[in-house]
Amino acid sequence: MDNKILITVGRQIGAGGLDTARALSKKLDIPVYDKELLTIASLESGINQEFFEHKDEKPVSSSSFARFFDTQNYVPETAISQDKLFSTQSEVILKAAQSGSGIFVGRCADYIIRDFPKVLRVFITADMPDRVARLSKSWTMSEDDIRKMIEREDKKRAAYYNYYTFKKWGDSSSYDLCLNSSKFGIDNCVDTIINMLNNL
Repeated sequence: MDNKILITVGRQIGAGGLDTARALSKKLDIPVYDKELLTIASLESGINQEFFEHKDEKPVSSSSFARFFDTQNYVPETAISQDKLFSTQSEVILKAAQSGSGIFVGRCADYIIRDFPKVLRVFITADMPDRVARLSKSWTMSEDDIRKMIEREDKKRAAYYNYYTFKKWGDSSSYDLCLNSSKFGIDNCVDTIINMLNNL
């Protein structure tokens, strides 16, 4: 295995992707980047973090056509586009990947660091009942409302990912390894990912 470990984790909401990433982080002793990316991007750009959180993995406006990085010019907060935020966040992901090992959760990281050697691109899915059950532990909503929210959030993540990567969110061809946490459980998903690292 190369000294640098780079793993990207795409995930359906409620599928346990973040839990998987955190467990991997603990076992491999490498950092996991999720919401931390928003904080770093905010600090480095001078853009208020709430702008990143508001736009985080959300669909792009149909009137937006900029699809490539453009980090040369500062954009006032009153005129920040989603493309600008994506660009800034992408630069943070690139810098983190260049500096050392890491596990990157969502945010098109598999596409952003696609040219790095030995990146393992993982997608975590789960059966709907298990997703609802997991989210019901922290969401004070009915199961029916949680199911509807899951469907909406999946559509948002797909629209965001498909727009910026020119690939299809959740499609097996977009990843190296797709795992169903309902079938295998988080621990077995973690062990499988670690085993796959040895084959890169």
